Amino acid sequence: MAYGNIMRVETTGASWQTSQQDSLGYSGVKASHTMAQTDAGRMEKYRSKINKVGGSCGIDPALIAAIISRESRAGNALTNGWGDGGNAWGLMQVDVNPNGGGHTAQGAWDSEEHLRQATGILVNFIKRIRNKFPGWNTEQQLKGGIAAYNMGDGNVHSYERVDGCTTGGDYSNDVVARAQWYKTNKGF
Repeated sequence: MAYGNIMRVETTGASWQTSQQDSLGYSGVKASHTMAQTDAGRMEKYRSKINKVGGSCGIDPALIAAIISRESRAGNALTNGWGDGGNAWGLMQVDVNPNGGGHTAQGAWDSEEHLRQATGILVNFIKRIRNKFPGWNTEQQLKGGIAAYNMGDGNVHSYERVDGCTTGGDYSNDVVARAQWYKTNKGF
């Protein structure tokens, strides 16, 4: 894909904190894979929208599925489309808080329009990380863009601590591991 190969991105997977969402007795890549698998059945109803948006935006559909899994557990963690205490909208949790992302929600929470908006935000962050860290390889820039999707590009300071400010201290590592699982096991 245009923004790097998700299968070539290094990952340590989910932190202990993130793995406790599912009361797992382990963390790391195995925990990320388990959580992705838990969400896989619900993810199927969004497959065609994910594939369409991924293709049109140049983002691997497996990455979109992984963000949906991490952000909303394929919609299971939302109340009427809202999450994060009413601060985020839809499957990919577009930040509408004026003190956060400040975006205006577009489309229904599970619509193609929403996925296109959120994926556009992701693409913008990948591009910003490319400009900020031109010496990083394409996969490092992709991972940095994923971290920035969670906490903004101003909080990405180095590749070694790319998730230092992210939710759970593992956002990009967890999302990458989930994306690799969706690509390998579900053909996204």
